[in-house]
Amino acid sequence: MSKSITTKHPKGLKFLFLSEMWERFGYYLMIGIFTLYLKDVKTGFAMTEAESADLYGTFIALVFLTPFLGGLIADRYLGYAKSIIIGGLMMGIGYCLMGVHSLTMLYVAMTLVILGNGFFKPNISTLLGNIYSTPEHEDKKDDGYNIFYMGINVGAFICNFFGAALYIMLGWEYAFFAAGIGMFIGVVVFISGLKHYRAFDIKKGVTKDDMPFLKIILLILLPSVVAGVIGWVLPSKLLGHPLVGSTSTDAFIFACLPVIYFYSTLFFKANKEEKRPIAALLTIFAVVILFWAVFKQNGTALTTWADRYTDRELTNPVAKNTFSSLSLSQNVTYQKDSIALYDNAFRLQKQDGVVLKEFNYPTYFKNVPAAKLPQEGGKVELWATNLSQSINPAWVILLTPLVVAFFSWLRRREKEPSTATKIIFGLLISAISVLVMVAAVYAGNNGSEKVSVLWLMGSYGVITIGELFLSPMGLSLVSKLSPTRITSLMMGGWFLATSIGNKLSGVLSTLWDTYSDKSNFFWVNFTLLTCSAVIGFVLLKWLNGIMREKGIK
Repeated sequence: MSKSITTKHPKGLKFLFLSEMWERFGYYLMIGIFTLYLKDVKTGFAMTEAESADLYGTFIALVFLTPFLGGLIADRYLGYAKSIIIGGLMMGIGYCLMGVHSLTMLYVAMTLVILGNGFFKPNISTLLGNIYSTPEHEDKKDDGYNIFYMGINVGAFICNFFGAALYIMLGWEYAFFAAGIGMFIGVVVFISGLKHYRAFDIKKGVTKDDMPFLKIILLILLPSVVAGVIGWVLPSKLLGHPLVGSTSTDAFIFACLPVIYFYSTLFFKANKEEKRPIAALLTIFAVVILFWAVFKQNGTALTTWADRYTDRELTNPVAKNTFSSLSLSQNVTYQKDSIALYDNAFRLQKQDGVVLKEFNYPTYFKNVPAAKLPQEGGKVELWATNLSQSINPAWVILLTPLVVAFFSWLRRREKEPSTATKIIFGLLISAISVLVMVAAVYAGNNGSEKVSVLWLMGSYGVITIGELFLSPMGLSLVSKLSPTRITSLMMGGWFLATSIGNKLSGVLSTLWDTYSDKSNFFWVNFTLLTCSAVIGFVLLKWLNGIMREKGIK
Protein backbone atom coordinates (compact mmCIF):
# COMPACT_ATOMS: atom_id res chain seq x y z
CA MET A 1 0.00 0.00 0.00
CA SER A 2 1.39 3.41 -0.90
CA LYS A 3 2.35 5.80 1.85
CA SER A 4 0.08 8.82 2.37
CA ILE A 5 1.61 11.97 0.95
CA THR A 6 1.21 15.40 2.53
CA THR A 7 1.05 18.62 0.54
CA LYS A 8 1.84 21.17 3.27
CA HIS A 9 5.26 22.07 4.59
CA PRO A 10 6.02 23.10 8.20
CA LYS A 11 5.38 26.78 8.99
CA GLY A 12 8.98 27.20 10.06
CA LEU A 13 10.20 26.53 6.50
CA LYS A 14 9.50 30.06 5.24
CA PHE A 15 11.47 31.65 8.09
CA LEU A 16 14.44 29.31 7.64
CA PHE A 17 14.16 29.86 3.86
CA LEU A 18 14.31 33.66 4.26
CA SER A 19 17.03 33.53 6.91
CA GLU A 20 19.22 31.41 4.66
CA MET A 21 18.36 33.60 1.67
CA TRP A 22 19.68 36.72 3.42
CA GLU A 23 22.68 34.87 4.85
CA ARG A 24 23.60 33.69 1.36
CA PHE A 25 22.95 37.20 0.00
CA GLY A 26 25.75 38.42 2.25
CA TYR A 27 28.07 35.48 1.67
CA TYR A 28 27.81 35.35 -2.11
CA LEU A 29 27.97 39.12 -2.47
CA MET A 30 31.25 38.98 -0.57
CA ILE A 31 32.61 35.92 -2.39
CA GLY A 32 31.54 37.24 -5.81
CA ILE A 33 33.87 40.23 -5.53
CA PHE A 34 36.52 38.65 -3.30
CA THR A 35 39.14 37.67 -5.89
CA LEU A 36 38.41 40.77 -8.00
CA TYR A 37 39.12 42.88 -4.90
CA LEU A 38 42.30 40.96 -4.11
CA LYS A 39 43.62 41.45 -7.66
CA ASP A 40 42.69 45.13 -7.93
CA VAL A 41 45.92 47.12 -8.05
CA LYS A 42 44.40 50.54 -7.47
CA THR A 43 42.24 49.97 -4.40
CA GLY A 44 42.71 46.26 -3.63
CA PHE A 45 45.77 44.18 -2.75
CA ALA A 46 47.45 43.72 -6.16
CA MET A 47 47.54 39.93 -5.94
CA THR A 48 48.32 37.70 -8.90
CA GLU A 49 45.93 35.04 -10.20
CA ALA A 50 47.72 32.29 -8.26
CA GLU A 51 47.92 34.33 -5.04
CA SER A 52 44.25 35.28 -5.09
CA ALA A 53 43.15 31.73 -5.98
CA ASP A 54 45.24 30.28 -3.16
CA LEU A 55 43.82 32.69 -0.57
CA TYR A 56 40.29 32.18 -1.92
CA GLY A 57 40.64 28.40 -1.73
CA THR A 58 42.01 28.52 1.81
CA PHE A 59 39.28 30.93 2.91
CA ILE A 60 36.30 28.98 1.56
CA ALA A 61 37.89 25.74 2.80
CA LEU A 62 38.09 27.06 6.36
CA VAL A 63 34.58 28.52 6.05
CA PHE A 64 33.30 24.96 5.56
CA LEU A 65 35.72 23.33 8.01
CA THR A 66 34.45 25.09 11.14
CA PRO A 67 30.90 23.59 10.91
CA PHE A 68 32.51 20.51 12.45
CA LEU A 69 33.08 22.51 15.64
CA GLY A 70 29.90 24.57 15.41
CA GLY A 71 27.80 21.45 15.01
CA LEU A 72 29.47 19.80 17.98
CA ILE A 73 28.93 22.79 20.28
CA ALA A 74 25.30 23.15 19.20
CA ASP A 75 24.58 19.44 19.69
CA ARG A 76 25.98 19.41 23.21
CA TYR A 77 25.77 22.85 24.73
CA LEU A 78 24.16 25.79 22.93
CA GLY A 79 21.39 24.28 20.88
CA TYR A 80 20.68 25.27 17.29
CA ALA A 81 18.91 28.64 17.65
CA LYS A 82 21.58 30.29 19.83
CA SER A 83 24.34 28.95 17.57
CA ILE A 84 22.63 30.29 14.45
CA ILE A 85 22.18 33.78 15.96
CA ILE A 86 25.78 33.93 17.24
CA GLY A 87 27.13 32.76 13.90
CA GLY A 88 25.04 35.23 11.92
CA LEU A 89 26.19 38.20 13.99
CA MET A 90 29.85 37.17 13.66
CA MET A 91 29.56 36.89 9.88
CA GLY A 92 27.77 40.24 9.57
CA ILE A 93 30.54 41.99 11.50
CA GLY A 94 33.16 40.16 9.41
CA TYR A 95 31.66 41.28 6.10
CA CYS A 96 31.58 44.90 7.27
CA LEU A 97 35.22 44.77 8.40
CA MET A 98 36.32 43.53 4.96
CA GLY A 99 35.62 47.04 3.74
CA VAL A 100 38.50 48.36 5.88
CA HIS A 101 41.46 48.38 3.50
CA SER A 102 44.10 46.69 5.60
CA LEU A 103 45.59 43.25 5.11
CA THR A 104 45.52 42.69 8.87
CA MET A 105 41.86 43.69 9.06
CA LEU A 106 41.09 41.47 6.07
CA TYR A 107 42.42 38.45 7.96
CA VAL A 108 40.47 39.46 11.09
CA ALA A 109 37.30 39.76 9.01
CA MET A 110 37.92 36.41 7.32
CA THR A 111 38.40 34.80 10.73
CA LEU A 112 35.04 36.12 11.93
CA VAL A 113 33.32 34.82 8.78
CA ILE A 114 35.03 31.44 9.14
CA LEU A 115 33.99 31.03 12.79
CA GLY A 116 30.53 32.51 12.24
CA ASN A 117 29.74 30.16 9.39
CA GLY A 118 30.77 27.26 11.63
CA PHE A 119 27.99 28.16 14.05
CA PHE A 120 25.41 29.08 11.41
CA LYS A 121 25.64 26.65 8.51
CA PRO A 122 25.32 23.13 9.99
CA ASN A 123 22.76 24.13 12.57
CA ILE A 124 20.23 25.83 10.33
CA SER A 125 20.39 22.77 8.04
CA THR A 126 19.90 20.46 11.02
CA LEU A 127 17.03 22.55 12.38
CA LEU A 128 15.35 22.31 8.98
CA GLY A 129 15.60 18.53 9.12
CA ASN A 130 14.17 18.53 12.63
CA ILE A 131 11.00 20.39 11.68
CA TYR A 132 10.36 17.66 9.09
CA SER A 133 10.73 14.91 11.70
CA THR A 134 7.00 14.70 12.45
CA PRO A 135 5.01 11.89 10.76
CA GLU A 136 2.93 14.29 8.63
CA HIS A 137 6.02 15.96 7.15
CA GLU A 138 8.68 13.22 6.99
CA ASP A 139 7.82 12.27 3.40
CA LYS A 140 8.44 15.87 2.27
CA LYS A 141 11.97 16.18 3.64
CA ASP A 142 13.78 15.97 0.28
CA ASP A 143 11.41 18.57 -1.19
CA GLY A 144 11.89 20.76 1.89
CA TYR A 145 15.65 20.75 1.42
CA ASN A 146 15.23 21.56 -2.27
CA ILE A 147 12.99 24.54 -1.45
CA PHE A 148 15.44 25.63 1.25
CA TYR A 149 18.22 25.32 -1.32
CA MET A 150 16.29 27.58 -3.68
CA GLY A 151 16.26 30.19 -0.90
CA ILE A 152 20.04 29.98 -0.81
CA ASN A 153 20.15 30.75 -4.50
CA VAL A 154 17.60 33.57 -4.49
CA GLY A 155 20.03 35.38 -2.19
CA ALA A 156 23.00 34.34 -4.33
CA PHE A 157 21.31 35.62 -7.49
CA ILE A 158 20.24 39.11 -6.39
CA CYS A 159 23.37 39.93 -4.37
CA ASN A 160 25.70 40.29 -7.35
CA PHE A 161 23.62 43.11 -8.84
CA PHE A 162 23.88 45.01 -5.57
CA GLY A 163 27.59 44.17 -5.34
CA ALA A 164 28.35 45.37 -8.88
CA ALA A 165 26.43 48.62 -8.52
CA LEU A 166 27.99 49.46 -5.16
CA TYR A 167 31.62 48.72 -6.00
CA ILE A 168 31.38 50.50 -9.35
CA MET A 169 29.63 53.61 -7.99
CA LEU A 170 31.02 53.91 -4.47
CA GLY A 171 33.86 51.43 -3.93
CA TRP A 172 34.57 47.98 -2.55
CA GLU A 173 33.90 48.94 1.07
CA TYR A 174 30.25 49.76 0.38
CA ALA A 175 29.70 46.40 -1.31
CA PHE A 176 31.17 44.55 1.69
CA PHE A 177 29.06 46.68 4.05
CA ALA A 178 25.93 45.68 2.09
CA ALA A 179 26.89 42.04 2.61
CA GLY A 180 26.98 42.66 6.35
CA ILE A 181 23.57 44.35 6.33
CA GLY A 182 22.14 41.37 4.46
CA MET A 183 23.46 39.01 7.12
CA PHE A 184 21.97 41.09 9.93
CA ILE A 185 18.57 41.02 8.18
CA GLY A 186 18.85 37.23 8.06
CA VAL A 187 19.38 37.09 11.82
CA VAL A 188 16.32 39.29 12.43
CA VAL A 189 14.17 37.07 10.20
CA PHE A 190 15.39 33.95 12.01
CA ILE A 191 14.56 35.41 15.43
CA SER A 192 11.08 36.43 14.23
CA GLY A 193 10.27 32.80 13.40
CA LEU A 194 11.57 31.20 16.60
CA LYS A 195 8.11 30.15 17.79
CA HIS A 196 7.77 27.82 14.80
CA TYR A 197 10.90 25.77 15.51
CA ARG A 198 11.66 26.30 19.18
CA ALA A 199 10.18 22.87 19.95
CA PHE A 200 12.68 21.28 17.56
CA ASP A 201 15.70 23.08 19.06
CA ILE A 202 16.71 20.25 21.37
CA LYS A 203 20.23 19.90 22.75
CA LYS A 204 21.41 16.30 22.56
CA GLY A 205 23.79 16.67 25.52
CA VAL A 206 26.71 14.35 26.14
CA THR A 207 26.43 10.58 26.44
CA LYS A 208 28.92 8.22 28.06
CA ASP A 209 30.14 7.21 24.59
CA ASP A 210 30.92 10.79 23.50
CA MET A 211 34.41 12.20 23.69
CA PRO A 212 34.47 15.01 26.32
CA PHE A 213 34.81 18.50 24.86
CA LEU A 214 38.06 19.19 26.70
CA LYS A 215 39.43 15.97 25.27
CA ILE A 216 38.35 17.08 21.79
CA ILE A 217 40.24 20.34 22.29
CA LEU A 218 43.35 18.52 23.51
CA LEU A 219 43.21 15.59 21.07
CA ILE A 220 41.62 17.18 17.97
CA LEU A 221 41.64 20.98 17.85
CA LEU A 222 45.03 21.61 19.43
CA PRO A 223 46.69 18.92 17.28
CA SER A 224 45.01 20.51 14.22
CA VAL A 225 46.58 23.87 15.02
CA VAL A 226 49.96 22.27 15.69
CA ALA A 227 49.70 20.15 12.55
CA GLY A 228 48.79 23.23 10.53
CA VAL A 229 51.86 25.09 11.78
CA ILE A 230 54.02 22.05 10.98
CA GLY A 231 52.50 21.86 7.51
CA TRP A 232 53.21 25.54 6.97
CA VAL A 233 56.89 25.23 7.91
CA LEU A 234 58.18 21.67 7.55
CA PRO A 235 57.69 20.74 3.85
CA SER A 236 59.26 24.00 2.67
CA LYS A 237 62.19 23.56 5.07
CA LEU A 238 62.83 19.95 4.08
CA LEU A 239 62.07 20.15 0.36
CA GLY A 240 62.82 23.79 -0.36
CA HIS A 241 59.30 24.22 -1.70
CA PRO A 242 55.72 23.47 -0.58
CA LEU A 243 54.52 19.89 -0.78
CA VAL A 244 51.27 20.77 -2.60
CA GLY A 245 51.09 24.14 -4.32
CA SER A 246 51.64 26.55 -1.45
CA THR A 247 52.46 26.70 2.25
CA SER A 248 48.81 27.47 3.05
CA THR A 249 47.71 24.32 1.21
CA ASP A 250 50.25 22.22 3.12
CA ALA A 251 49.03 23.76 6.39
CA PHE A 252 45.41 23.01 5.53
CA ILE A 253 46.12 19.39 4.63
CA PHE A 254 48.05 18.79 7.83
CA ALA A 255 45.37 20.55 9.93
CA CYS A 256 42.63 18.36 8.46
CA LEU A 257 44.26 15.10 9.50
CA PRO A 258 43.26 15.21 13.21
CA VAL A 259 39.68 16.18 12.25
CA ILE A 260 39.47 13.31 9.76
CA TYR A 261 40.80 11.04 12.49
CA PHE A 262 38.03 12.23 14.82
CA TYR A 263 35.33 11.33 12.28
CA SER A 264 36.88 7.91 11.78
CA THR A 265 36.63 7.30 15.54
CA LEU A 266 32.88 7.92 15.32
CA PHE A 267 32.67 4.83 13.13
CA PHE A 268 34.98 2.60 15.15
CA LYS A 269 33.37 3.53 18.48
CA ALA A 270 29.77 3.35 17.25
CA ASN A 271 27.48 0.56 18.39
CA LYS A 272 26.35 -2.11 15.95
CA GLU A 273 23.14 -0.28 15.02
CA GLU A 274 24.91 3.00 14.24
CA LYS A 275 28.04 1.66 12.53
CA ARG A 276 26.68 1.03 9.01
CA PRO A 277 24.79 4.36 8.70
CA ILE A 278 27.89 6.24 9.82
CA ALA A 279 29.98 4.25 7.32
CA ALA A 280 27.54 5.18 4.54
CA LEU A 281 27.72 8.87 5.43
CA LEU A 282 31.52 8.90 5.61
CA THR A 283 31.61 7.22 2.18
CA ILE A 284 29.29 9.85 0.67
CA PHE A 285 31.42 12.59 2.24
CA ALA A 286 34.52 11.20 0.53
CA VAL A 287 32.85 10.76 -2.87
CA VAL A 288 31.46 14.31 -3.11
CA ILE A 289 34.78 16.06 -2.36
CA LEU A 290 35.65 16.23 -6.06
CA PHE A 291 32.25 17.73 -6.91
CA TRP A 292 33.03 20.70 -4.68
CA ALA A 293 36.57 20.90 -6.07
CA VAL A 294 35.11 21.59 -9.52
CA PHE A 295 31.91 23.42 -8.56
CA LYS A 296 33.66 25.99 -6.36
CA GLN A 297 35.84 27.16 -9.24
CA ASN A 298 32.98 29.54 -10.00
CA GLY A 299 34.79 32.13 -7.87
CA THR A 300 38.20 31.58 -9.45
CA ALA A 301 38.73 29.88 -12.83
CA LEU A 302 35.22 30.56 -14.14
CA THR A 303 35.34 34.17 -12.95
CA THR A 304 38.66 34.49 -14.79
CA TRP A 305 36.98 32.98 -17.87
CA ALA A 306 34.19 35.53 -17.61
CA ASP A 307 36.66 38.38 -17.09
CA ARG A 308 39.17 37.61 -19.84
CA TYR A 309 37.67 35.15 -22.30
CA THR A 310 34.00 36.11 -22.47
CA ASP A 311 32.67 38.87 -24.70
CA ARG A 312 31.22 41.31 -22.15
CA GLU A 313 30.81 44.27 -24.46
CA LEU A 314 27.36 45.88 -24.39
CA THR A 315 26.39 46.67 -27.99
CA ASN A 316 22.59 46.46 -27.85
CA PRO A 317 21.33 49.98 -27.04
CA VAL A 318 18.54 48.74 -24.75
CA ALA A 319 20.88 46.46 -22.79
CA LYS A 320 23.55 49.15 -22.70
CA ASN A 321 21.19 51.77 -21.29
CA THR A 322 19.70 49.30 -18.81
CA PHE A 323 23.05 48.13 -17.43
CA SER A 324 24.41 51.68 -17.40
CA SER A 325 21.39 53.12 -15.57
CA LEU A 326 21.67 50.38 -12.92
CA SER A 327 25.45 50.99 -12.58
CA LEU A 328 26.14 47.39 -13.62
CA SER A 329 28.62 48.26 -16.36
CA GLN A 330 32.05 49.83 -16.65
CA ASN A 331 33.69 51.99 -19.31
CA VAL A 332 37.03 50.63 -20.47
CA THR A 333 39.60 52.84 -22.20
CA TYR A 334 41.92 51.31 -24.80
CA GLN A 335 45.46 52.71 -24.71
CA LYS A 336 47.93 50.55 -26.54
CA ASP A 337 51.25 52.11 -25.60
CA SER A 338 50.67 53.44 -22.10
CA ILE A 339 49.23 52.36 -18.78
CA ALA A 340 45.46 52.47 -19.28
CA LEU A 341 43.11 54.20 -16.90
CA TYR A 342 41.01 51.07 -16.49
CA ASP A 343 38.99 50.16 -13.41
CA ASN A 344 40.18 47.10 -11.50
CA ALA A 345 42.11 45.40 -14.29
CA PHE A 346 45.83 46.06 -14.13
CA ARG A 347 47.62 42.73 -14.46
CA LEU A 348 50.81 42.11 -12.55
CA GLN A 349 53.81 39.89 -12.90
CA LYS A 350 55.51 39.07 -9.61
CA GLN A 351 58.51 37.16 -8.38
CA ASP A 352 58.92 36.43 -4.67
CA GLY A 353 56.21 38.99 -3.95
CA VAL A 354 57.98 41.79 -5.85
CA VAL A 355 56.20 43.45 -8.77
CA LEU A 356 58.30 43.09 -11.91
CA LYS A 357 56.11 44.97 -14.36
CA GLU A 358 52.59 45.95 -15.25
CA PHE A 359 51.19 44.97 -18.62
CA ASN A 360 50.54 48.07 -20.69
CA TYR A 361 47.03 47.16 -21.76
CA PRO A 362 43.76 46.43 -20.02
CA THR A 363 43.40 42.67 -19.63
CA TYR A 364 40.12 42.66 -21.50
CA PHE A 365 41.74 43.73 -24.79
CA LYS A 366 44.42 41.05 -24.75
CA ASN A 367 42.45 38.63 -26.93
CA VAL A 368 40.35 41.06 -28.97
CA PRO A 369 41.22 40.79 -32.71
CA ALA A 370 43.00 43.86 -34.06
CA ALA A 371 40.12 44.59 -36.44
CA LYS A 372 37.71 44.85 -33.50
CA LEU A 373 39.87 47.00 -31.25
CA PRO A 374 38.64 50.54 -30.61
CA GLN A 375 40.69 53.51 -31.64
CA GLU A 376 43.44 54.71 -29.31
CA GLY A 377 41.71 56.31 -26.34
CA GLY A 378 38.35 54.86 -27.39
CA LYS A 379 35.96 53.47 -24.80
CA VAL A 380 33.82 50.34 -24.69
CA GLU A 381 31.18 49.50 -22.11
CA LEU A 382 31.31 46.10 -20.39
CA TRP A 383 28.92 44.41 -17.98
CA ALA A 384 30.53 43.82 -14.59
CA THR A 385 32.44 40.54 -14.27
CA ASN A 386 30.90 39.52 -10.96
CA LEU A 387 27.44 39.35 -12.58
CA SER A 388 28.52 36.01 -14.03
CA GLN A 389 28.25 34.72 -10.46
CA SER A 390 24.46 35.09 -10.73
CA ILE A 391 24.16 32.61 -13.60
CA ASN A 392 24.31 29.51 -11.39
CA PRO A 393 21.76 30.70 -8.79
CA ALA A 394 19.46 31.87 -11.60
CA TRP A 395 19.49 28.33 -12.97
CA VAL A 396 18.81 26.97 -9.48
CA ILE A 397 15.76 29.21 -9.12
CA LEU A 398 14.47 28.16 -12.55
CA LEU A 399 15.23 24.45 -12.27
CA THR A 400 14.39 23.72 -8.62
CA PRO A 401 10.60 23.66 -9.19
CA LEU A 402 11.13 21.34 -12.16
CA VAL A 403 13.40 18.98 -10.21
CA VAL A 404 11.03 18.95 -7.22
CA ALA A 405 8.06 18.29 -9.54
CA PHE A 406 9.99 15.53 -11.33
CA PHE A 407 10.81 13.67 -8.12
CA SER A 408 7.28 14.23 -6.77
CA TRP A 409 5.91 12.69 -9.97
CA LEU A 410 8.19 9.69 -9.54
CA ARG A 411 7.24 9.43 -5.86
CA ARG A 412 3.54 9.22 -6.67
CA ARG A 413 4.36 6.28 -8.93
CA GLU A 414 6.63 4.78 -6.25
CA LYS A 415 9.60 5.03 -8.64
CA GLU A 416 11.57 7.80 -6.93
CA PRO A 417 15.30 6.94 -6.74
CA SER A 418 16.98 6.83 -3.35
CA THR A 419 18.71 9.92 -2.01
CA ALA A 420 22.10 8.21 -2.50
CA THR A 421 21.22 7.44 -6.13
CA LYS A 422 20.36 11.09 -6.75
CA ILE A 423 23.73 12.16 -5.33
CA ILE A 424 25.74 9.80 -7.56
CA PHE A 425 23.82 10.85 -10.69
CA GLY A 426 24.53 14.43 -9.64
CA LEU A 427 28.25 13.68 -9.89
CA LEU A 428 27.85 12.24 -13.39
CA ILE A 429 25.78 15.19 -14.64
CA SER A 430 28.33 17.61 -13.18
CA ALA A 431 31.11 15.87 -15.11
CA ILE A 432 29.17 16.42 -18.33
CA SER A 433 28.98 20.17 -17.58
CA VAL A 434 32.77 20.45 -17.79
CA LEU A 435 32.63 19.26 -21.41
CA VAL A 436 30.73 22.46 -22.25
CA MET A 437 33.76 24.47 -21.11
CA VAL A 438 36.07 22.22 -23.14
CA ALA A 439 33.94 23.10 -26.18
CA ALA A 440 34.11 26.80 -25.20
CA VAL A 441 37.92 26.67 -25.26
CA TYR A 442 37.84 25.15 -28.74
CA ALA A 443 35.27 27.76 -29.90
CA GLY A 444 37.60 30.55 -28.76
CA ASN A 445 40.70 28.98 -30.32
CA ASN A 446 42.21 28.36 -26.89
CA GLY A 447 41.53 31.84 -25.59
CA SER A 448 42.85 33.76 -28.58
CA GLU A 449 39.33 35.03 -29.22
CA LYS A 450 36.48 35.89 -26.87
CA VAL A 451 33.42 33.67 -26.84
CA SER A 452 29.77 34.25 -26.09
CA VAL A 453 28.52 34.23 -22.50
CA LEU A 454 26.15 31.46 -23.65
CA TRP A 455 28.98 28.97 -23.11
CA LEU A 456 29.21 29.91 -19.43
CA MET A 457 25.43 29.85 -19.16
CA GLY A 458 25.31 26.38 -20.72
CA SER A 459 27.99 24.97 -18.44
CA TYR A 460 26.37 26.48 -15.36
CA GLY A 461 22.99 25.15 -16.50
CA VAL A 462 24.19 21.54 -16.69
CA ILE A 463 26.18 21.63 -13.44
CA THR A 464 23.16 23.19 -11.71
CA ILE A 465 21.15 20.06 -12.49
CA GLY A 466 23.96 18.01 -10.97
CA GLU A 467 24.06 20.37 -7.99
CA LEU A 468 20.30 19.98 -7.35
CA PHE A 469 20.67 16.21 -7.47
CA LEU A 470 23.59 16.34 -5.05
CA SER A 471 23.82 19.26 -2.64
CA PRO A 472 20.33 19.48 -1.07
CA MET A 473 20.14 15.69 -1.22
CA GLY A 474 23.36 15.48 0.79
CA LEU A 475 21.84 17.62 3.53
CA SER A 476 18.73 15.45 3.47
CA LEU A 477 20.77 12.23 3.63
CA VAL A 478 22.70 13.41 6.68
CA SER A 479 19.43 14.25 8.39
CA LYS A 480 18.00 10.81 7.55
CA LEU A 481 20.96 8.56 8.35
CA SER A 482 22.71 10.30 11.25
CA PRO A 483 22.31 8.84 14.75
CA THR A 484 20.12 11.35 16.61
CA ARG A 485 22.74 12.21 19.21
CA ILE A 486 25.28 13.40 16.59
CA THR A 487 23.08 14.76 13.79
CA SER A 488 24.59 18.25 13.76
CA LEU A 489 28.08 16.83 14.17
CA MET A 490 27.55 14.67 11.08
CA MET A 491 26.17 17.73 9.29
CA GLY A 492 29.54 19.26 10.15
CA GLY A 493 31.11 16.21 8.47
CA TRP A 494 29.24 17.03 5.26
CA PHE A 495 30.67 20.53 5.41
CA LEU A 496 34.13 19.11 6.19
CA ALA A 497 33.95 17.27 2.86
CA THR A 498 32.83 20.54 1.28
CA SER A 499 35.78 22.28 2.93
CA ILE A 500 38.33 19.85 1.55
CA GLY A 501 36.76 20.14 -1.89
CA ASN A 502 36.80 23.94 -1.65
CA LYS A 503 40.50 23.98 -0.86
CA LEU A 504 41.16 21.58 -3.72
CA SER A 505 39.26 23.97 -6.01
CA GLY A 506 41.73 26.69 -5.06
CA VAL A 507 44.66 24.35 -5.66
CA LEU A 508 43.34 23.45 -9.11
CA SER A 509 42.69 27.10 -9.97
CA THR A 510 46.24 28.17 -9.07
CA LEU A 511 47.30 25.97 -12.00
CA TRP A 512 45.23 27.96 -14.51
CA ASP A 513 48.15 30.03 -15.80
CA THR A 514 50.34 26.91 -16.15
CA TYR A 515 48.09 25.43 -18.86
CA SER A 516 48.94 26.85 -22.26
CA ASP A 517 46.05 24.79 -23.64
CA LYS A 518 43.12 25.75 -21.41
CA SER A 519 41.09 22.75 -22.55
CA ASN A 520 43.51 20.52 -20.61
CA PHE A 521 42.54 22.37 -17.41
CA PHE A 522 38.92 21.41 -17.99
CA TRP A 523 39.79 17.88 -19.09
CA VAL A 524 41.46 17.37 -15.70
CA ASN A 525 38.25 18.51 -13.98
CA PHE A 526 36.18 16.17 -16.15
CA THR A 527 38.43 13.22 -15.32
CA LEU A 528 38.26 13.88 -11.59
CA LEU A 529 34.46 14.09 -11.56
CA THR A 530 34.05 11.04 -13.77
CA CYS A 531 36.27 8.94 -11.51
CA SER A 532 34.28 10.07 -8.48
CA ALA A 533 30.99 9.15 -10.20
CA VAL A 534 32.31 5.71 -11.15
CA ILE A 535 33.34 5.02 -7.55
CA GLY A 536 29.88 6.15 -6.42
CA PHE A 537 28.07 3.80 -8.81
CA VAL A 538 30.26 0.89 -7.67
CA LEU A 539 29.25 1.58 -4.05
CA LEU A 540 25.60 2.43 -4.77
CA LYS A 541 24.13 -1.03 -4.13
CA TRP A 542 25.80 -1.14 -0.71
CA LEU A 543 24.64 2.40 0.14
CA ASN A 544 21.05 1.68 -0.87
CA GLY A 545 21.11 -1.49 1.20
CA ILE A 546 22.01 0.48 4.32
CA MET A 547 19.22 2.95 3.62
CA ARG A 548 16.70 0.12 3.25
CA GLU A 549 17.85 -1.25 6.61
CA LYS A 550 16.95 2.12 8.14
CA GLY A 551 13.59 2.11 6.37
CA ILE A 552 14.36 5.24 4.32
CA LYS A 553 14.91 6.13 0.66
